[in-house]
Amino acid sequence: MQQIKSLNDLPLNTDGFIESLDCDGNIRRRLLDLGFVKGSRITPVLISSLHDPRAFFIRGTLIAIRNDDAKLIQISF
Repeated sequence: MQQIKSLNDLPLNTDGFIESLDCDGNIRRRLLDLGFVKGSRITPVLISSLHDPRAFFIRGTLIAIRNDDAKLIQISF
């Protein structure tokens, strides 16, 4: 069954797929430029010692983003 949650809910080393971005303006443009587009496979691979930021493998690149930004990304898994 397909679950839709925010990117923060995706467990480490579990693949998910981006469904939507719940933001506008500059943050939306930034996330899109980094490759956070609908249908992209994303996998959380690292969590910092303070649990913020987290690093994700997406579209062949390792990208770290803050939890506040990850909450804006809806994923299915």
